[in-house]
Amino acid sequence: MAWSIAFYGSVVESSIRDMPEAFVANYLRLADAMLEFGPNLGMPHTRAIGGGLFELRLRGREGIGRVFYCTAAGRRIVMLHSFIKKTEQTPLHDLRIARTRLLEVRKS
Repeated sequence: MAWSIAFYGSVVESSIRDMPEAFVANYLRLADAMLEFGPNLGMPHTRAIGGGLFELRLRGREGIGRVFYCTAAGRRIVMLHSFIKKTEQTPLHDLRIARTRLLEVRKS
């Protein structure tokens, strides 16, 4: 059975689509690979954050982007939150959003 990709909501799908062009192209390429090979592409493409939360690591001329995701029943990859990194550390605000959404996905 193949993997599928879902979004936490239309806001997440829109936020990814509204990222700079290079990030979107990078996202689409990596998402295709995830559909074929599963959610763990390994570094430098994906990284486990812990507690079932993972990040898709995007690069472009504009800098660094991240898409947090998790896996759910039925071999689904659920995109939870995306943002463009402006500092070396992942902002706690973005991490909290992703973890809250992860818990909601796990409850459903």
